[in-house]
Amino acid sequence: MPAQTATPAPAARGGRVSRLSQLTVPSMPQSVASTAAKSSFSQAPSNALVPPPPLAVKKDPKLANNWKTKTPAELSDAEVIAMPDDEYMNEKQMAFFRLKLEELKRGILENAGETTEHLREDTVVVPDPADRATIEEEHALELRTRDRERKLLKKIEQSIQRIDAGDYGYCDETGEPIGVGRLLARPTATLSLEAQQRRELKQKMFGD
Repeated sequence: MPAQTATPAPAARGGRVSRLSQLTVPSMPQSVASTAAKSSFSQAPSNALVPPPPLAVKKDPKLANNWKTKTPAELSDAEVIAMPDDEYMNEKQMAFFRLKLEELKRGILENAGETTEHLREDTVVVPDPADRATIEEEHALELRTRDRERKLLKKIEQSIQRIDAGDYGYCDETGEPIGVGRLLARPTATLSLEAQQRRELKQKMFGD
């Protein structure tokens, strides 16, 4: 294929000619160039798609055996984290997380009852349009919050069922331990951190 000389570019500052203007570039059909560009782009590694490594949970070795002499209700988060790895999701840990979930459930139900009372008290007609708009906005915000808590309540119930079945604390996708640290931060978690990051990445890429 005959080579095609590029059109000389304007002289650079100081009268020096750009070196790029002197290069001889072979002509290439636009479709071929586009395909080559796409190929080179797809082969380039993307660091943005690599999920960050999970953070290690620090264990206090002084607390490692406290679980043996305490009831699940007496255990602190630090003492549960310090438990040996081979005791992961033993009966005492299961009971500890059941108490966590039941306490979370109780708080949500109490908030739901308070919301009902607030809505009942605020049914009085307010003549001022500005005040009425403020009350309606507060009601809408409170109802959205309760709706999120309603969905969380369903997850709590499912987590308690997983405890009864002996499946709690293990990833739904890989079967690997989710980890005490992650469960303390999110007792209703059903995926390990790595599996959760992969799922979020797929949702961002494909919009599923």
